[in-house]
Amino acid sequence: MAEINTDPEIIDLREVVGTLWKRKALFIKVIVLTFVLSCIWIVPFPRTYTTTITLAPEIAGSSVSGALGSVASSFGIDLGSGQSTDAIYPIIYPDVIESTKFDISLFDVRVKDIDGEVDTTYFHYLQKLQKQTIWLVPFSWVSKQLRKLTESAPVPQPSGEGQNVDQGFFLSKPQMDVIESIRGKISCDVDKKTDVITITVQDQDPLISAAIADSVRLLLQDYIIEYRTKKARVDVDFYSDLLKKSKLEYDVALEQYSVYADSHRETSLETVTARLEMLRNEKELKLNAYNLVAGQLQAAQARLQERTPAFTVIQPAVVPLKATGPKRMIFVVSMTMLAFIVTCMWAGKDFITHQLTHIKTRGVEDNAE
Repeated sequence: MAEINTDPEIIDLREVVGTLWKRKALFIKVIVLTFVLSCIWIVPFPRTYTTTITLAPEIAGSSVSGALGSVASSFGIDLGSGQSTDAIYPIIYPDVIESTKFDISLFDVRVKDIDGEVDTTYFHYLQKLQKQTIWLVPFSWVSKQLRKLTESAPVPQPSGEGQNVDQGFFLSKPQMDVIESIRGKISCDVDKKTDVITITVQDQDPLISAAIADSVRLLLQDYIIEYRTKKARVDVDFYSDLLKKSKLEYDVALEQYSVYADSHRETSLETVTARLEMLRNEKELKLNAYNLVAGQLQAAQARLQERTPAFTVIQPAVVPLKATGPKRMIFVVSMTMLAFIVTCMWAGKDFITHQLTHIKTRGVEDNAE
């Protein structure tokens, strides 16, 4: 024969289970209803696909010793980047990607979906072709109305909705909305220990996700290369123009010397000899200047090559095969379990209240004795 629980401070789990079992019809209704409503809620949410690219950039020379840099890296501190001669080093690459100029550069990227139904610019795709969740439409409408009520006097908008209005200085409301959408889809993280860059792009189409991830990688590389080589490219352009000028001056001096020498070949006058020597010296000076500038141009081109950073792609863009969100099964299971727990608390509240009251009463009686 089972022992009867006579200790009021001990809650018999059999009594709890028995109390809940009496309300099993309530549990079945709540769990089934929660399961159905969770499915109805989560199914309309569009699938999202994630593409990840990792690459390692070449870092400019640092004045920090290798040993000290290694010790600092073990604690997650990048002393090398802080002492770099570059103003743009890997730790601020995420800020570069989130800049308005960088986001605008993605407007004209051509994208195609995996079904072949979309072939347009990324700007038009984000503005017109994004799938919306039907349950969120009323909330979006209410949010827009509230923003209109709280906004101050409207700022004059630029004409049209083209991608290149005033080069990002004066953007329309649709363009700013697209920029915010881009920032929500693209993220960039940098490992402080290894400086490895991780670019992540989420989109509703797997092919577009991979294409934009690769475009972001190329644009980031071009941005860094342009910055790192800007001074060297200016030098190369300067010496190229100077070389063309020196070549022209040398050609003119050579022609003048050749014409004068041919026309006074049989003349032995001192004035002719002096003039010929002067033209020869001028030709030599122009030739020396030309050779000097040519050497400086080659040196500038070498510096340009030296300043051009190399990027090692560790993980290239690959079209994802499986969606990364929303986690429909996890959502439905989580909501069902939450509903079960809440129902348990509701169904057993009378039993728990009775037990707590009994324990409190017994404690008062014990103190009185």
